[in-house]
Amino acid sequence: MPTPSQTTSVAETASAPTTPRSGFVVAILTILVAAAAVWAAQQGLNSYLVTLLALLFINAALAVSLTLTNGLTGLFSLGHPAFMTIGAYVAAILTFSARRKGSMLPGLPDWLASTELSMFPALLIAGLAGGLVALAIGWAVLRLKGHYLAVATLGLIIVVQGLATNWDGITRGGAGLSGLPRHVDIWWALGFLVIVVAITWRVKFSSLGRAMMAVRENELAASCSGINAARLKILAFVIGAVMAAIAGAMLAHLISVVTPKTYSVLLAFNIVVMVVIGGSGSITGALVAATAITVLSEALRPVEESIGLYGMSQVIVALCLIVVLYLKPGGLFGSGEPAFVRRLFSGRKTQ
Repeated sequence: MPTPSQTTSVAETASAPTTPRSGFVVAILTILVAAAAVWAAQQGLNSYLVTLLALLFINAALAVSLTLTNGLTGLFSLGHPAFMTIGAYVAAILTFSARRKGSMLPGLPDWLASTELSMFPALLIAGLAGGLVALAIGWAVLRLKGHYLAVATLGLIIVVQGLATNWDGITRGGAGLSGLPRHVDIWWALGFLVIVVAITWRVKFSSLGRAMMAVRENELAASCSGINAARLKILAFVIGAVMAAIAGAMLAHLISVVTPKTYSVLLAFNIVVMVVIGGSGSITGALVAATAITVLSEALRPVEESIGLYGMSQVIVALCLIVVLYLKPGGLFGSGEPAFVRRLFSGRKTQ
């Protein structure tokens, strides 16, 4: 049975109107304010902090994309790092210098070894690759539920990492691909975050989102109402995989390197924690939790190095998760959005 908070959230989502003109204006103004803040950050902060801010945007986009996959449909997928790895390697191979591919990646076909694309088409192809893989495996793994699905998607991470490690002629094995062109900066990261939030918001507050949330609350009842639960799960899984693959490609071109271990099980844990702490299904919660966890992890990094307690930040994040779930089992915002956020971006008063 759904809890009262979940029932209220579904009712709020169902009654939320399509974003009218006033809500659209608020969204544009919010983007302009964010762009102004990014410009100011570029002028006043050093390159490390600017890169950290770009990383924060990408992490926030990942959390929101997992909110679409897990939060709206009730899936428990841990497979985002696998799709990130696929997207990162696809984009890296496509943007890598054609002069270096012949010697570094001898297993590539001739047509691919001579291909060198710019960042935008490489991102599109990376997202398509991640989506196709998700579609191919989705029909099998999405028959599973709960922790069985979590274990299956966790195994997907191991499989992808194993392929990346042993496919030397294509991926350069455990050495990975370094010296990637640094095509991605803070503006790319901000633009990606805006697109992910806009898509997820639009899906959530639509008939499609209401159908997904109905599947999450009671799949049997939703199926009896004529909703094709399997298709909705596949759709959410594929959309999330496309976003994760693009995020992996962007992160690789932000830090200029990708290895089989770059996107690990630990990253899967962090993304899931962001979603759970913020509230499964809450876009605002995912943004707040991703910001807090990213800042906390980076702030504790010098402390870990100075006292030699590596991994302390992960322990603290896990403790924060336990505390939040004890005090608010549904997360900070449950599966809904705060009233003032809905009021701003719907353009109408909420009851």
